[in-house]
Amino acid sequence: MFFRKKTEKRSYDRFRQKPVIRASICTGEQVAGFKDLTAGAFEEVMLIRDQDDLALFKTMYDIAGEIEKIY
Repeated sequence: MFFRKKTEKRSYDRFRQKPVIRASICTGEQVAGFKDLTAGAFEEVMLIRDQDDLALFKTMYDIAGEIEKIY
């Protein structure tokens, strides 16, 4: 009630995975996750509903800068 919930820091393999946002052309739904650079597979992490969700994703995984969108 009085204290803000701490965001849990998570990690990912920066050499094998790349943070991306997968967006649907039809519905506009956006999902944040990681794309495997060797196999090309996409691993979903969380649904992005607004800019607050995107900021939370960036702070959880310590990502700076822009994230590429794939369709």
